[in-house]
Amino acid sequence: MAEPVLEIDNLSVRFNLKRGVLRAVDGVSLSIHKGETFGLVGESGSGKTVTARSIMRLIPTPPGEIATGTVRFEGRDIYQMSDREIREIRGRQIAMVFQEPMSALNPVFTVGSQIGDVLRTNMGLSKAEARERTLEMLQLVGIPSPSSRIDSYVHEFSGGMRQRVMLAMALSCDPTFLIADEPTTALDVTIQATILELITSMIERFDMSLLFITHNLGVVAHACDTIGVMYASHLVELGSKEEVFANPQHPYTIGLLRSIPRLDVQEKFLTPIDGSVCDMMNPPQGCKFHPRCGQAMDVCRERVPELKELAPGHLAACHLHDQSSV
Repeated sequence: MAEPVLEIDNLSVRFNLKRGVLRAVDGVSLSIHKGETFGLVGESGSGKTVTARSIMRLIPTPPGEIATGTVRFEGRDIYQMSDREIREIRGRQIAMVFQEPMSALNPVFTVGSQIGDVLRTNMGLSKAEARERTLEMLQLVGIPSPSSRIDSYVHEFSGGMRQRVMLAMALSCDPTFLIADEPTTALDVTIQATILELITSMIERFDMSLLFITHNLGVVAHACDTIGVMYASHLVELGSKEEVFANPQHPYTIGLLRSIPRLDVQEKFLTPIDGSVCDMMNPPQGCKFHPRCGQAMDVCRERVPELKELAPGHLAACHLHDQSSV
């Protein structure tokens, strides 16, 4: 198999706060290959966004700190790069669509000027060339009448149109790797489907790799090839979409799947996961999911399970699969 485009090895990120140390990501390892769409799934606070921002080296330091691990992009260690080298990669090779366009876009500049600034900075285009390229990108992502909307401000766009603008900005420099952080969360269901189809078509059109971050397993079922499930800073299951959906191996993944509405079953009610995500400033000892797990054993309260391969390409971190603990 070809070398992965992106490889994360034993990544741990912590934030040194006045209240104590918050371990947002703990020992995460994964790889994404060329043309692959990787879905990173989990509840809010599980560490998905911190993982993505670590790839872009956007963790504020201080209070943030990369405690352990490496991130390699096309064979190069991102954490060993100079500030100039990482700036050359951001936008041009790795682009990111942020979760909330209203906080990522500047309200005092037109959308055209913001996309144009990206092009002039990263691609060295003239002002006229940048404007022409911006019009092409706005049209590509489905903004109606781009020649009249290019000089509009962010507040003049709907939520779905803002997300299209963010996608146009991310794709404007022809990156090879795209990170989409909850790009459909704040949108209604119809607009979610439209944006999802747009992202999928752009990935195929430009032959990019995609890291898609979401809390919605229904979304990854539609868009992703591989799924990684995160819970409370840990990667607890990893495998192909088909394997994870057909044969989930971690109680948390099973709980997430049971909470999805289905048309092929007669039950009228969803089965929620008991409890809530643990306090990351004071997490439980052992497996962080054990307070919410109906199958928890004594070893779960004492020791963090390792991510182990249970079938080719399918890994899970659960003591239920550790024969020595049963």
